Amino acid sequence: MKRIIFVTGATSGIGKACAERFAANGDKLIISGRRKERLEMLKEELEMKYGSEVWCAPFDVQNRKEVFESINSLAEEWKEIDVLVNNAGLALGKDYFDEAEIADWETMVHTNILGVLYVSRAVLPFMIKRKRGHIINIGSVAGNEMYEKGNVYCATKSAVEAISHTMRIDLLRHHIKVTNVKPGAVETEFSVVRFKGDEAKAASVYEGFVPLTGEDIANTVFYCASLPPNVCINDLTVTPLLQADGIYIHKEE
Repeated sequence: MKRIIFVTGATSGIGKACAERFAANGDKLIISGRRKERLEMLKEELEMKYGSEVWCAPFDVQNRKEVFESINSLAEEWKEIDVLVNNAGLALGKDYFDEAEIADWETMVHTNILGVLYVSRAVLPFMIKRKRGHIINIGSVAGNEMYEKGNVYCATKSAVEAISHTMRIDLLRHHIKVTNVKPGAVETEFSVVRFKGDEAKAASVYEGFVPLTGEDIANTVFYCASLPPNVCINDLTVTPLLQADGIYIHKEE
């Protein structure tokens, strides 16, 4: 039976890889992101390659009004969402606390925390009505181990950890699964965004070891979403071979 999978931040990286992985399984996709043109291109790609049914939901997860209007305007048959992948998120800057841009802090808080809250709150009534569903939040190892110049980014991913845990507790009575997937170093647009377009600086992050790919995390998400109804993975950390946690990475010459 085809499931309906809702992926935020689907225009690149982990989100795009998740959309492709579920489409390859024959699932129906609701894809969301700020860049409407990229969403339309992904929709066309998924339809041509996998014969997928795809609904584009262009909105900014930071904008509560946009989130609720877009999700509430879904056609009735598309509201039967089986899996929500809260992937939209970012890091901006890597600076000492006293030197960081406050605007960067605000963007990370609004995207990484409020975005998860808004989208989850908008989708949950549909899941509660059916007494089933699965919310998968993309957290980070940075939510468990704090590192120098990580300050607010680490704080937002710690918040995702807490939100995922308490959401799981509160939604037990509705038979809804909640999973927090915490990747380590994944080579996507993440570092390019963090370093504000400095591709050389972004590339240096992954030198000396083999990082994860978006596809690695997509496969992990797919696995978590494909277990029997009585099984829920609450919390899962995934790192490259040479990374132990949010701090320790062994780089070879």
